[in-house]
Amino acid sequence: MGAKLKQAGIDSFTIYEKSEGVGGTWHDNTYPGACCDVPSHFYSFSFALNSEWSQPFSRQPEILAYFENLAAEHELVPHIRFNTEITALSFDEAANVWQLTTKDGETAQVDMVVSCLGQLNRPSVPDFPGMETFKGTTFHSARWNHEHDISGERVAVVGNAASALQFIPEIAPNLAHLDVHQRSANWVFPRKNEPYSNRRKWIYRNIPGVMKVQRALVYFLGEAVYFALRQGSRLGNRMQKTGKKHLAAQVKSETMRAELTPDYPIGCKRILASPNYYRTLTQENVSLVTSPIERFTETGILTKDGRCEPADTIIFATGFDSTHFLAPIEVTGRAGRRIEDAWKDGAEAYLGMTVPGFPNLFMLYGPNTNLGSNSILFMIECQVAYILRCLEELKSRGTSWLDVRSDSMEEYNNWVQESMGEMVWASDCQSWYKNESGKVTNNWPRTTLRYWRKTARPEFAHYEFSEASSARNTANVSL
Repeated sequence: MGAKLKQAGIDSFTIYEKSEGVGGTWHDNTYPGACCDVPSHFYSFSFALNSEWSQPFSRQPEILAYFENLAAEHELVPHIRFNTEITALSFDEAANVWQLTTKDGETAQVDMVVSCLGQLNRPSVPDFPGMETFKGTTFHSARWNHEHDISGERVAVVGNAASALQFIPEIAPNLAHLDVHQRSANWVFPRKNEPYSNRRKWIYRNIPGVMKVQRALVYFLGEAVYFALRQGSRLGNRMQKTGKKHLAAQVKSETMRAELTPDYPIGCKRILASPNYYRTLTQENVSLVTSPIERFTETGILTKDGRCEPADTIIFATGFDSTHFLAPIEVTGRAGRRIEDAWKDGAEAYLGMTVPGFPNLFMLYGPNTNLGSNSILFMIECQVAYILRCLEELKSRGTSWLDVRSDSMEEYNNWVQESMGEMVWASDCQSWYKNESGKVTNNWPRTTLRYWRKTARPEFAHYEFSEASSARNTANVSL
């Protein structure tokens, strides 16, 4: 968003960042083996192609360096206020501005706010009985404790989804014993990640168009996966057979294979990829624990089957609070309307970006814009382009704000939820795509091409505008 504002000639913006550096997910998640599950040539921006990726699925340090370089090359760092967390946003109707309040109590007034909080940034840890009694070390995978050496320890990992699949094979060989506590099985596929040769990188660097072709291939492969996520899909059934074949190739025990076979259609939860997760579970010093956790003890974890396994360290790979969008920021819009009241039945937004009663407040990666396939960076680029067109419209009309109409919002979200019924996410499985009541608040129910078409040209008939006034020619934007 910052880079595109600069390219549009808009320099009056501030990026508020609660961490000490850029990168978001790739700044926070530094666990061993942290890696992207979208090929790097498409997990990058179309205006900032990178010929130097070392392998198809790059690891965290390389992805973080990409974003750090992006910030430097587009001269964004002077716009960033690091270590500054926003705790409240309030719209001042008299002045037609948003007031921001930081954790330190500072305030600022801006014309437009773009939330770039993402969906997976606040670690979630279940409140297990007895957690406070455990005398060993605990931490969440997204807040990895690098100062604590787990070598030679007995370690328990609670959770077995995306992050766990990556760090478990990395840490297992150096442990005395590892217990992997699995609540439910995941669909896991093999992944090849051979390093790119110097010759191939030379081609990417020197032959025009090759990287764009590579991106296009990855894009259309991602689009194809979407069709496996529709209820009753034949492609989905074929993918399940591939997943079972991968499991059988690495796990010879019928009992363990049964424990690792999901009881829900592929895609109902996030599809995972790993070359060696299953094989790691068969190592002598690794145990797969499927009995639910009863409680924590001073020395380990007691499961409901009566087993009490000791642990020196417990690592939570329990995901994130994904459905409380914009939290923990207190957001108040027109007429004192609070965003938490607007979302009492679950977060929703017009095109995933705007909510009635909250003028000039946009979201990147907002409700119902997550994907079960393809790259979220594609969706973000669509949203950034849309927001820039809204800025242009405000300037051309000489108005201070625009606010999506309630009827447009309702019609759009009725369509989203009706479409959702055709997708596997609506099946009877628990996932981070759904809120407590079972409403799918996170995922987009159609292809990314469909989203691009819907956002390519804003339909301003779906918005109301403030009266023409002495609006600034250049908006002061907060990100």
